[in-house]
Amino acid sequence: MLKSDCQSAWAQFLAYIEEKCSASEYANWLAPIRLASETADEVTLEVPNVFVEQYLLDNYKHELAAFLPLNPTGQLALSFVIAPPTKKGAPQPVEQKQTPSSSITQRQTFNSFYTFDNFIEGSTNQFVKSAAFGVANKPGKSYNPLFIHGGVGLGKTHLLHAIGHYVQAHHKKLHMQCITTEAFINDLVGHLRNKSLDKMKTFYRSLDILLVDDIQFLQSRMNFEEEFCNTFESLIHQNKQIIITSDKPPGQLDLSERMVARMEWGLVAQVAVPDLETRVAILQHKAEKRGLALSQHIAFFIAEHIFNNVRQLEGALNRLSAFCKLHHTVITEEVVEKTLRELLHHAPQKKISVESILKCVAALYEVRLNDLRSTSRAKQIAFPRQVAMYLAKELIDESLMKLASAFGGKTHSTLLHAWKKISQQLDSDDMLKKQIHMLRRNLNQ
Repeated sequence: MLKSDCQSAWAQFLAYIEEKCSASEYANWLAPIRLASETADEVTLEVPNVFVEQYLLDNYKHELAAFLPLNPTGQLALSFVIAPPTKKGAPQPVEQKQTPSSSITQRQTFNSFYTFDNFIEGSTNQFVKSAAFGVANKPGKSYNPLFIHGGVGLGKTHLLHAIGHYVQAHHKKLHMQCITTEAFINDLVGHLRNKSLDKMKTFYRSLDILLVDDIQFLQSRMNFEEEFCNTFESLIHQNKQIIITSDKPPGQLDLSERMVARMEWGLVAQVAVPDLETRVAILQHKAEKRGLALSQHIAFFIAEHIFNNVRQLEGALNRLSAFCKLHHTVITEEVVEKTLRELLHHAPQKKISVESILKCVAALYEVRLNDLRSTSRAKQIAFPRQVAMYLAKELIDESLMKLASAFGGKTHSTLLHAWKKISQQLDSDDMLKKQIHMLRRNLNQ
């Protein structure tokens, strides 16, 4: 490949990637890379360090193959060299004049709405809220580390910022840092590029409280993970408080055993999907904050049909508020159905019977319908039966006695026991959650 062609291809690659990533990501990871040399068989890129090389190959190998030459086996004809250290007294590029620490040591700002007072407490999040408040009240003396996990839009970041607000108000002398995992990685790369890694280590390891959001983005990045783990251990050994959020519990993350073990040292708490009553309370609270008139009937209607996460509920309220202001109308069930049609799940909902529940459960767990109504206590029969009883109580508005009788003459206490058991197991069993969600979806198709 001619030199001019290679330079053009590299420039086109950078222009293409710049449109697809954030400005900070481009500045920290891609801008420092230089085209070093090229031969007929290979292109050589100059990178500041091995972290940038790993990042480029991990994230953009497919795109590189579209712009740069391939060898006869179809692999990238690409090699890397590490840039030589900058000599003292040499002029520095403009973007390197600001030390990364100058940006992270600025006064911490948190979302003004994300406070403990604005976090609606329900049966599925009561424990994790109490744990978060305990940590905020006595940093480093209760649960350390505190690991909060849960799905998207359920309140992990809310709790993280709530801790930050509380610490700012009640522990003013404590040195605190709240950062996303991506920002931590970018900060590490920036300090490596500026040959100031010791300064970063000193900053993070002198903190009193470290709050880290979305630790799952540290997966498959061994070099960055090692530095984070070293910082983690340094703070823990000093009895400094660490709070981490993730979309999965530690054991399900693709991290080293050492890192997983460190995160499981303290308390692992889950933010689960809020139940119906909590979703209603969330809707009414957020509607009140917006000055939006929302009746309990409408709140229940929305909550019954939007149940994946709190963020969807907030988006639904924003859309309703805009629609009603533009059309000068009040919120009715018809307005909700018209405005939120694509957000509503299984609307309108068809009538569900015990028979339809038994059929769905039998199909999912591959058992016979008659076995679910039988007196068999075999585990492969008893557990699906309990799942069916749980769904019956959740989805059918009938007396416990009448529902129980549909299961081959069982008593209402048996059905209630099954409901309690499955409800408790849902708090910690992700597979069961998926199965229940699948059954609900099939029942409402």
